Amino acid sequence: MTKEKERKMFVGIVWNCAAELKFILTAILFLFSLITILQFMPIRFSNNLATTCISVPSFSSSTIIDSVSVSISAINASTAVQPPPPPALAKDELLENGIIKRAFNPFGSAAYNFILMSAYRGGINTFAVMGLASKPLHVYGKPSYLCEWIPKTNDSTMQKHINVTGTKILPDWGYGRVYTVLVVNCTFPIPVGDGGKLLIHATTNGGGDSKFNITDTFLALTESEQDFTNFISTFNKPPKYDFLYCGSSLYGNLSPQRVREWLAFHVRLFGVKSHFVIHDAGGVHEGVMAVLKPWIEKGYVTLQDIRDQERFDGYYHNQFLIVNDCLHKYRFQAKWMFFFDVDEFIFVPKKSTIKSVVNSLSDYTQFTIEQMPMSNKLCLEEDRGKSYRKWGFEKLVYKDVKRGIRRDRKYAVQPRNVIATGVHMSQNTVGKTTHKTEGRIKYFHYHGTIAEHREPCRQLVNATTITVDQIPYEVDSTMRDIAGTVKRFELKMIGSTLQKTRQ
Repeated sequence: MTKEKERKMFVGIVWNCAAELKFILTAILFLFSLITILQFMPIRFSNNLATTCISVPSFSSSTIIDSVSVSISAINASTAVQPPPPPALAKDELLENGIIKRAFNPFGSAAYNFILMSAYRGGINTFAVMGLASKPLHVYGKPSYLCEWIPKTNDSTMQKHINVTGTKILPDWGYGRVYTVLVVNCTFPIPVGDGGKLLIHATTNGGGDSKFNITDTFLALTESEQDFTNFISTFNKPPKYDFLYCGSSLYGNLSPQRVREWLAFHVRLFGVKSHFVIHDAGGVHEGVMAVLKPWIEKGYVTLQDIRDQERFDGYYHNQFLIVNDCLHKYRFQAKWMFFFDVDEFIFVPKKSTIKSVVNSLSDYTQFTIEQMPMSNKLCLEEDRGKSYRKWGFEKLVYKDVKRGIRRDRKYAVQPRNVIATGVHMSQNTVGKTTHKTEGRIKYFHYHGTIAEHREPCRQLVNATTITVDQIPYEVDSTMRDIAGTVKRFELKMIGSTLQKTRQ
């Protein structure tokens, strides 16, 4: 057989017997033809697009999931009920009498109607709802609140919903900014329990825009049958704590050493059956957390992160909101609640105890506490060279004795008889209030020291009295004398873990 015949036979066999090979050769021919044509065409797409078109695609699991998610979102978007189109803009209009009627078109909203923080049961038929609300709405409008209780049903029978007008309380006395603090008291005419939901219908009543009466409805509280049982148990038994501290919002670059001193002092003062609720509005950094941690582990401190409230422009880090939440959250867990700041130190005379003082005032729902303002920079000359080893309240011994000045007071309450509260006192109590507590209890105020990280003793004085910046001072060693006892107490309770705490 000649070579020519062999070649023809091979081509024939390939052509007749390999259909797959014919397909591959045809595809290769088409691809090369396409590449040749593309060389003479103008470029109308990016390199990325060209690469995408001619490169081999690769898929990862995340790509597939994302594609599916996008597809599902697109389907949902196409099937969702679309909001109605916005109304056409009103235009100026020329009236028949020649007067031009001007148009006004509102857009957006300047403040929320209500910002819910919390809601708590206060009895078998009453609740308290805490939040922020638009201050202009309350100053210039007349918003109202309707409370609705929806009972939980365990069978086919429908229990009747109960409605009652909520009583609004503004405990911040006009200190609000964009937002003011609002406590809504919902007291129903009959007991409500065994599980259910509390709805609040917040109505503007034309405030902000008299053309509209807008009502926002929100779920304030969901209560299970077990929640109600737990409440009744807490309500009927003696309080867990004798004393509970409700702290205002802590913010800024606080001094760990000052916080350390304050906490050790007051744990010793209030005793074993006491608890401290600290609210972090940005002030509990790593150093302060190290100081709080041993006391948290001992069960004396609860730390709550409230930094998210900074989104809403209220007075002083919304401290009125925070103390009202604390009041109602722990209302039935403490005999007495104290409200003061971390640069203030409560003191009772040596022959008294904090328990004997409150027992002598048990006929009152609330008592206020006299302030002893202390210098934040004057120290004794005898502490020169060793002041850095002394605690703040140990070395700052000069008291402002200027007379004829009305000074702020702090306070304590029996919380079961308080409906809402403030920073310096409550105006919403059931029962009596007394301010005549001189000689029984007072507090030393070291203003400006809590955020000071340097040595506070900036002026050393060798005198028992001195006048600085027209303010007369005199030595008061009350707190200095008790410092050693507090230090030993801290060492006994938590050991030496905080001995190297920095200013």
